[in-house]
Formats: sequence, C-alpha cells, structure tokens
Amino acid sequence: MNYKKLNNITGWIVCAIACTVYILTREATASFWDCGEFISAAYKLQIPHAPGAPLVLLLDRFFIILFGGGPHTAASDVNLLSALASGFTILFLFWTITHFAKKLLIKDDASVSTEKLIVIMGAGVAGALAFTFSDSFWFSAVEGEVYALSSFFTAVIFWAMLKWENQADQPHADRWIVFMAFMTGLAIGVHLLCILTIPAVVMLYYFRRSKKVSIKGAVWIFLLGCLITGVVQKVVIQYIVEAAGYFDVFFVNALHLPFNSGSYFFLLLIAVLIIMGLRYSFRKKRHFLHLGILCILFMLIGYSSYFTTLIRANAMPAINMQNVDDPMALDNYLNRSQYGDWPLLHGQDFTAKPIRYDKGTPNYESDDSTGRYVIRGYAMKAVYDPEDMHLFPRVWDNGGDRGQSGFYEQWLGLSPNEKPSFFDNLNWLVTYQTGWMYLRYFLWNFSGRQNDVQGYGDVRDGNWITGIHFIDNLRLGDQSKMPDSLKHNKANNKLYGLPFILGLLGLFFQLGRSKKDFMVTFLLFFFTGLAIVLYLNQSGPQPRERDYAFVGSFYAFAIWIGLGVLSLHYFIQKKTSGKIAAVSASLICLLLVPAIMGFREWDDHDRSRKTLARDIAADYLESCKPHAILFTEGDNDTYPLWYAQEVEGIRPDVRVVNMSLLGVDWYINNLRYRINQAPPVPMSWSPDKYAGDTRNYIPYVPPQSGAADSQYYSLDDMMAFMGNDKYRLSGNNSDLNYYPTKNMFIPVNKQQAIKNNLVPVSDTGYIAGDMTFTMPKDVLYKNILMLLNIIAASKWERPVYFTSPVTASRLGLGSYLETDGLTYRLVPVRSGKNANAILSAGNVNVDFMYDNLMTKFKFGGAQIPGTYFDEPNRRMLMGIRNAYAKLGIALAEEGRKDSAVQVLNYCNQHILQSNYPYAFTSPGNNDNISSLQTVYAYYIAGDSTKGDEIANQIIHDCRQQGDYYNSLPPRFLSPMLEQDAQSANMIIAQLEEWKRTFGAEAAKVKEMRMKLNQLEKDSGRE
Repeated sequence: MNYKKLNNITGWIVCAIACTVYILTREATASFWDCGEFISAAYKLQIPHAPGAPLVLLLDRFFIILFGGGPHTAASDVNLLSALASGFTILFLFWTITHFAKKLLIKDDASVSTEKLIVIMGAGVAGALAFTFSDSFWFSAVEGEVYALSSFFTAVIFWAMLKWENQADQPHADRWIVFMAFMTGLAIGVHLLCILTIPAVVMLYYFRRSKKVSIKGAVWIFLLGCLITGVVQKVVIQYIVEAAGYFDVFFVNALHLPFNSGSYFFLLLIAVLIIMGLRYSFRKKRHFLHLGILCILFMLIGYSSYFTTLIRANAMPAINMQNVDDPMALDNYLNRSQYGDWPLLHGQDFTAKPIRYDKGTPNYESDDSTGRYVIRGYAMKAVYDPEDMHLFPRVWDNGGDRGQSGFYEQWLGLSPNEKPSFFDNLNWLVTYQTGWMYLRYFLWNFSGRQNDVQGYGDVRDGNWITGIHFIDNLRLGDQSKMPDSLKHNKANNKLYGLPFILGLLGLFFQLGRSKKDFMVTFLLFFFTGLAIVLYLNQSGPQPRERDYAFVGSFYAFAIWIGLGVLSLHYFIQKKTSGKIAAVSASLICLLLVPAIMGFREWDDHDRSRKTLARDIAADYLESCKPHAILFTEGDNDTYPLWYAQEVEGIRPDVRVVNMSLLGVDWYINNLRYRINQAPPVPMSWSPDKYAGDTRNYIPYVPPQSGAADSQYYSLDDMMAFMGNDKYRLSGNNSDLNYYPTKNMFIPVNKQQAIKNNLVPVSDTGYIAGDMTFTMPKDVLYKNILMLLNIIAASKWERPVYFTSPVTASRLGLGSYLETDGLTYRLVPVRSGKNANAILSAGNVNVDFMYDNLMTKFKFGGAQIPGTYFDEPNRRMLMGIRNAYAKLGIALAEEGRKDSAVQVLNYCNQHILQSNYPYAFTSPGNNDNISSLQTVYAYYIAGDSTKGDEIANQIIHDCRQQGDYYNSLPPRFLSPMLEQDAQSANMIIAQLEEWKRTFGAEAAKVKEMRMKLNQLEKDSGRE
C-alpha cells in the first residue's frame, strides 16, 4: 500500500476512534458554566455574552435540526457537534504529525520503505491518540461550548499550511493560503484563539519560499507574523466594525439619514476598494499584493457570520446580551467593553488607588424615538498617580470581588498594604501566571493530576503529579497520607510523566533533525501557551480552572509526542532489525502513553449519565411559585436555568434576573418585556433614570445634624428620592444622587398578603405590618438599586425569590427569607433564625417544600452508581442535600419525626454516597461542614444509627486530614491548610459531642436508665 493511501486510511481510523470516545462520553444534557447559555442561544438563535460565537450557534442549530430538533435532544445534539469537531481535530493532528515525521525520515521524495511507513503511522497514531485522551481537550470535547470548534479550526488552519508547503511549487498553490484566511475569518465567529496560528504560518511560509534563510531574516519574519496577528485582531476584527459604527453615527446624526445607512455605505466603500485593489494588482502582476487583498476579502467573508448577531438582536429574543441592534453596539460587543481592560506593558499595582476617572470615548446608542444616536455615558478610564505606574505590571487587580489583594499578599509574602516591587511582579509572572496557571495545566495533561479540587497554591489541591512516589512526595509531601476522599478521587490520574517524556524526546529529535520545522511547531506551542499567559495577565484567585484556554499549546506538544516515536525507533534500531524496531517503537509508545492515558482518564471524563445542570435548574424553578421573580448570582445558577426554560420549557413563567447583569441598562430594559410566559418585571423608574452611566452608584450621605436617625422610611419614598434629580450632592459631585438614611421599610398589606398566599396559613399571624430593615452598605450600585426598585414596585403581587440567601442578607433582608426548596422567598415574616446558619432551618414553608422535594426534585444522575461529579457539580449536589436536611430539621422541630427520616432517607437513596460521599476533604472543609446539617437532622429526627454512621465517616475523614497535615513539612503548611486543620478538629469535637448527646450509645444509656427507673418503681410497689 502506498504512503498516501495508508496515511488517509489510518487517519480516518484514528478519527473514528476519537469520535467514538467523545460520543460515548459526552454529557447527556447541558453542562455548567457557559454551556447552558450557548445551547439556549443556539436553540432559538439568540445572543450570548460578548464577543459571541455566531458561527458556533449556526452550526449548533443545524445539528439540532439535523438530529431531531426536539427540546429534549437539543443539548445532546450540540454536544454531538463538539464531539465530532474534536474527533476531526484529531484527524488533522494525525496528518500534521505524519507530515513532520515523513519530512524527518524521507528526503527528496524518496520511496517510503515498510519500516519507515510503520514508524510514521505509529508516530501519527501515538501523538493523535495521546491528545485524544488528554485531560483538557477531552473535557471540552464532550460539552456544548466553543472550545471544541476552536481547536478544530486551529488544526485545520495549521494543517492547510502544511498542505501548501507540499504544493508550494505547483501552480495555484497559494489557494491554500486564501483558504486559511477564509478559515481564520470563520474562526473569528468561534473564538479568537485561532488567530494565534498566524506567526507559525508566516514563519513556515518564509522557510519554504526563502532561498536563503538567516537568523536575521527569521527574526524579522517573526515580528511580521506578530504584526499580522495584531492587524487581524485590531484592524479586521475591531477597527472595521468601529469605523462602520462611526460612519453610521455621521450619516444618521449629521446627514439625517436612516439608521444603518452609514454602515451600508462603509461596507460598499470597502467592497469598492477591494475590487479596485484586485484589479490593480492583477494588471500590474503584483502577486503578493493580490494575494494579500484576496486573504483580506475571504477573511471578511468568513467574519460576516456576525451579521446574524445584528439580525437576531433586532428580533428581541429572550437572551439578548448587550442588545446588539446597531453597528455601535456591535463594536462594544466585539471589544468586550463591559468586561473592562487590564494593563500589559505599563500600568499600576494592586495597591494603587485611582486619583480620578477621565472620560474616554462616548457610548452611542440608537434612539428610536428621535431617530438619532445619543450618547449614553462614556468609557471611563482610571487615572493613577505617575509614581504608581511602572513597566510590565503583573499584580495589577485592585478589585475586591474575589479577595485579590489578600491573595496577592499571601502568594508573594507581602505585608498588608505593602507596595509590591518590580521583582514581586516578576515573581507573580513566573510562579503564578506561568507556573500555576499554565505549567500546572500542561503537566496535568502530560504527567498526571492530583485531584479535581480547584487549587489556590497549596500542596493538597489541584496539583500536577507523576505517580512516582519519591518525586511527588518531594514536591508535595507524602501522598500516601492524603485523606481517602482525595486519594481515591477519580481525577487522581497517574500518567508517570510518560507523555511528557515522549514529547521531550520528539522535541529534541525534531530540533536536531529539522530546526525549521521545530521553529514552526515551537511558535504554535508558544503563541497558544505562554503568549496567552503574557496577554491575559491573570489576577488571582480565578473563579474556576482555566486550562481550556491553553489547549492549542497542548495540541502543539502532541505533535512532539508523535515525533517521540521516531526518537525511540532511532534508539531501538541500533539494537535490532528495522521492521522490528519500527513495530516495537510504535507499540511501546502506544501502550505506555495513549493506552495509559485513556485507561486513567476515562472515569473522570465520562459524562454520559450526568444531567445535573438541567436537573438542578429544574429544581430551582420548581421551588418557585407561579410567575415568580427569581434573582440569581453567578453563571451556574443562571445559565442552566436559561437552558431549562428556553430549550426544555421548564417553568417558563418564572422570570430569572441575574444580579451581575442587572447593573447595565440594556439588561434592565429587556426586563420590561414579556418573555415566554413570564410577565414584565415591575419597576418604578423610567429608563432615563438608569440609562448609560446614570446612577451607576449612589452613596449614603447622613443628615448634617449628626443625630442618629432611628426613623424608618418607606422604600417607595426612598426610590422616589434617589430617582429625583433635585436631590443631588453639591460641589464636585453635583451629578451624584444620594440616599440620606439606611433605615427603610417595605409596606405590607396583611389582607393582600393573606389573599395572595404569601406565607403558609400557619404563619399568617406573624405577618409584619411594615417590613423594616437597615441597609448595611455605604454605596448602592446600580444592580442593587434596581433590585430594591423591583422589590418596591412588585408590591407583593408577585413572589420574589433568591437562589442564595446571601443576596438578601447583604441588604439587611436576611431575616425575611422563607425556604421553599432550593430557593429563598422574600416574605413579610421576620424569623429569629438565621437562614445562613448550618444547623438552622430558618423560615421553612414545610408542606410546600415537602411536595417539591419529594415529588418534583431531580438529582442529575447522582442516583445512578458510578456517575462522576467534579467539584462544581459537587457544590450543586451539596445544595440539594442541604435542602433535604433543612426540611428534615424543620419537620423534626414540628414533631413530625417519621416524615423527617423519610425525607432524609429519600435524599440518601438518590444522592448515592459512592457518587458524592458525606465525608470529603475540600477547601475550608466546606463539604464536611455542610454534611453536619444532615447528621444533625438525623439525630433530632430520632435516627441515631444513621446519624452515627455519617458522623463516623466525617470524623474518619477529619482525622485523616490531621494525620496528613501533621506529616507535612512546615514549609508546605499554607495558612489555608492550617485553618483546615483547625476546622477539622472543631468538626470532630462537635460530632463527638452530638454522638454523646444524640447518638446510639446515648440512646442505649437513656433506655437503660428508663428500665432501671421502672425496676425501682416495681420493687417499691412490692
């Protein structure tokens, strides 16, 4: 069989294997994070968060229609697209590896011997399958996100350049370069990571075309590649759209023409310039100019997928992020303006405070009432003292939403408020951004992974390992002392560093045999890895692991893994005959790398039985009464709910309001429209009260008298006061409204509350006349202002819920919450119990919650043995389990102990301990502390045997933690681990006390005492 035919057949076989693996292990429905949003957007062609992915949505929608089109299969169909895209990524990786392998072994188109044929195919199979089973790529391959298609386009673009290299001397070979430009344009509608292949592609072009390659020439070409990448990112992606927007502003505002007339004229102008350029370059036979213009043309054709964003945004779909209905809005959407900016080469450290904020570019918005563009605020830029500015800032984030300052100080060993030095910035770059946020992920994939607990720099959580004891123990302490819950975690994958070693062999083999090809591969590796590290300039701590951002770099390393087969073959053939060496090298590499990887990684990447994201969304929604308003906080309690409503039609009458988005005017305006079966959200402010930068924040300014204000004011009156521009601060802050008191109340009409069934019948006697509360905040930001506005305007006519009690507690409303399931309802009944407390049921609508939990709740596959749940999934299961414990406590406190035990056992049967144990070591001991609620519930419900069983499991885990912490050298004991050691001891003490008070032994002692008392009575009667 000739080389070309065998190469094609083998590649397709490897592709089939990869597709089969991903199809079998893909998630059954939507996943957490952005997946629910993307699947919802694809199902109805809606607008996801910036910068969007219109081509992904179109392809997702095509797959939904192609494979059924029904709501219950939509997520599976989208996940199927990811699986197939990932499988075809493996196909192009295989052909890329065999291309490089053939160049290393065969010169000048010599015939391919059987020995070399075997080793080339072996290299392709080993490298491609190693990447197939790599941790990060497999994770993205089985869910409905953009990263699978992003990897596919990266692979196609890089492979196409190699095809050009093979045909560069043939007529019309440059069609491959035009094809790459078109693929790059399409890839922009997927993810911008794909453009990072450009420097490697430019370098390959130079090596192939240049008659004399030099170091100086290579350096200039490298810089040219960087420049082209920047031009694509800035000029093609951003400036063209920005120019179209400003043309439209001029045509509409100055020439009084209709909306979009300026952008149409600009596009026509671009088309005319391209046509003129093509004609000129063709006539003058300027090949490179002609090729460049063609590349720009086809890149813009691919980029045109964003027209669908404008079209669909104007249709006002339910999910309409940033309301991208005009060219100026599209510019802001593509620039991700809502996410802010960060310094790269020059800027401040996290200790610096802005001295002022300067107005930047105006934010234009189309106003249908006037037919003109109006300015809705400005892009504000923080200005810092020049002394606080320096080159190459790395520890720059002075925000407090994730405790950034404390994390910087702890990581770098700084005192509170100590200004970091330039070397501290470099330390952060090397140890955190490169070491922790890149190399750790890299070695997860090619050396081994400790567990799936998100790490923050300590030796216990989320590290890379090898599985070789003396190496791991030297770096991380004795791994055999780890608690069983972590030691046997399914994500504990020991690869023994074999993929990494094989990759190094391939790297050095290519470097020694073909420096040009090595440079091309290295540039792909660098720009999709370390260059991203430098560009993102990540702060800490991150809300989730970010390994998916570096998959392109892992793809490049997989090329070297494949070439490692050639290196091993070169060594073995010195000892034995050629064919035996080829077969031996191929088999050894296949068995020691992809086979081990697949065996180790399967159990923590198989999501085929998991439906938790969909099910917990349904649990949240079913916990609400009809036509409720549900306030959510983050991605994982918002996007799955969007999916459940928009795709599967679960409780479309509930209006989900995301607190993170509630601070921007376009989102608030969207709430004014009916969505599905949910009526508009009531508000007392008109749109001009919050448009643009208006009322971004309102400070608290106490009365000048200085007297303590004990009077409470109606929230309606406070909204009217803050919404009235007559009441503003004087002086430099004359454009700021303010609020003069923190004491407020929400009026309550008892008769209406009873009529609307606001509280259970048993609680109607406790309804407050006025719901008083004290605002704990000194500044109210727009999202909080609108939350209070909605509460005031609803006037108890619609139920108001929160997915987390923390949201209401931050406003002083925590004591007015009632638990209806997974959600917390705002009710006019003050509870003396803390809804946030572990052992308190708080206000519980017992009968309503019992019906929800026992007849409506679902468990996402936790009831099926062997289903794997990673850390974010476990947090969600923790919430479900706590809801059952809370209901159990409430039932027991009412004396309904049999029902309490029934509820607790029902939960225990549906969240199997083999899938999510009660005892689990985690940061802050959150899992074990959470499980205390279930233990307490069993005890007070009278089932001391079950209470003891769970308590003993938790005690065992905490004691294992103690043994582990005691075994660690002092340098490994981070402050977090020391705190966890203390909390473990406190948990043990608490559980031992409960066992003595409530446990089986206590029950036996009590029973014996009763028998003795009875004997004494009987003997007294005698």
